[in-house]
Amino acid sequence: MKRRKEKFFLSFQRDWLQDKSPLKIMQKSRQIGASFVDAYDSVKKAGAHDARFDVWVSSRDETQARLYLEDCARWANWFQIGTETCGEMTIRDPGDLRAYVLQFANGRRIHCVSSNPNALAGKRGHVKLDEFALHQDQRMLYRVAKPLTQWGGTLSIISTHRGSQTVFNNLIRDITERGNPMGWSLHTVPLEKAVAQGLVEKINAKSGSKDSREAFIARLHAQCIDQEQWLQEYCCTPADESATFITFDMLTSCEEPELKLITIEELENFLANSDSDLRTKHFATRSGSSSNHATDVTHATCPNLHPSPLNYNSSTPIPFLSPKSLLFLGLDVARKHDLCVFDVGEKIGDVVWDRLRIEMRGCRFAEIEETLFRLLRMPQVKRACIDATGLGAQLAERAAERFEWKVEPMTFTAPMKEELAFGLRGDFEERRLRIVRDDRLVADLRGIKKEVSASGNIRFLGESGDSHCDRFWAKALRQQAARGGVEFRAYVG
Repeated sequence: MKRRKEKFFLSFQRDWLQDKSPLKIMQKSRQIGASFVDAYDSVKKAGAHDARFDVWVSSRDETQARLYLEDCARWANWFQIGTETCGEMTIRDPGDLRAYVLQFANGRRIHCVSSNPNALAGKRGHVKLDEFALHQDQRMLYRVAKPLTQWGGTLSIISTHRGSQTVFNNLIRDITERGNPMGWSLHTVPLEKAVAQGLVEKINAKSGSKDSREAFIARLHAQCIDQEQWLQEYCCTPADESATFITFDMLTSCEEPELKLITIEELENFLANSDSDLRTKHFATRSGSSSNHATDVTHATCPNLHPSPLNYNSSTPIPFLSPKSLLFLGLDVARKHDLCVFDVGEKIGDVVWDRLRIEMRGCRFAEIEETLFRLLRMPQVKRACIDATGLGAQLAERAAERFEWKVEPMTFTAPMKEELAFGLRGDFEERRLRIVRDDRLVADLRGIKKEVSASGNIRFLGESGDSHCDRFWAKALRQQAARGGVEFRAYVG
């Protein structure tokens, strides 16, 4: 068995397997095989003939829960342990909480649940908290999870960092700076450590690549949007929150894991279609799809026009979207160097959901205007706030002349930028919006910095890897539009 483990696992993975501590925690780089080896550990715990407990695995979303269970099923097959995949099971009707379950011949089960803490309440056994720092309510999840181990189970936490103010990072600091009062067994695995132990060779063998270790690390570093992403995602260094206007805690609380953006064609088609059966068939409220395939959707004459990388997925749900939807638009205008960003959201109650984002760079003024008018012609678009600074002044003026009450031009003076920025942050703090998971969006939202001059004036500066935080300002404009009154007037195009 030892030779088999050496064949399948790197040194840090074997260390994790051999650690029998009741409390163990891993801070790690992305995509190094931590969940893969932990699935092996789960099968060993639940599949042994004398196993006493079930295993409960809380993942950041339903897609990740299914993937973890698939790894468990593969390991069970390798062990030749009799299993039955119970599929998707409702474990508590009131909250519609679901688990993906693998049952062994001994009657024990591995339950893979999404991040809702209520899914663990009242259970007992071994507990695994996967990507703990990405959970929306880490404190409550930990409070609910820890008592499950009271009768002899173990608690394992595995995560990449997501800011310095998380419960996960507080646990790490307790261990490294405060004498480890809880008694955790800490495992730290940055990318360089995994690479030094043979990660690149394993990836090459599986993918057919021929990367050297140095080239592999250099490529991943170059593909990061900024240095913060590199340090946090690959080097086990949490991002500093002290000077950040939008914190990771705000972002995590408003991210919707299964939400995907749509194309402008999809938006037009489904807003125009009143067939509820068709909408139900193609746009159920949940889906496990996670494609990030990007597709150019408008203006083939403008090669630099592109949707977000999450913008196209034909099998992805559009929760609640219908011909009666209330849509709001923010447009940050740019012509050559910066991004021109259209951000469309649907307001449901007092919460605005991301629906569409179109980004242009180096496109002609006429192409920007055509896209804007195409959106404004939709009767469901109730209000649009448009950046009327510089080049945007002409665009906003022409849009206001044609669409009148729908359009509010906004000149980016210092007081106006302050109102927009604080309005967006307030919406994050109050969870009045739901956003997609998108590294480029996160980089823009995190990139904004507030500075106070000697005279007490506030100004906002920011730059991310590919923009001057243009996605931040487009979303701030969209939220401003959604906060305004909705006028239900008929538009005659």
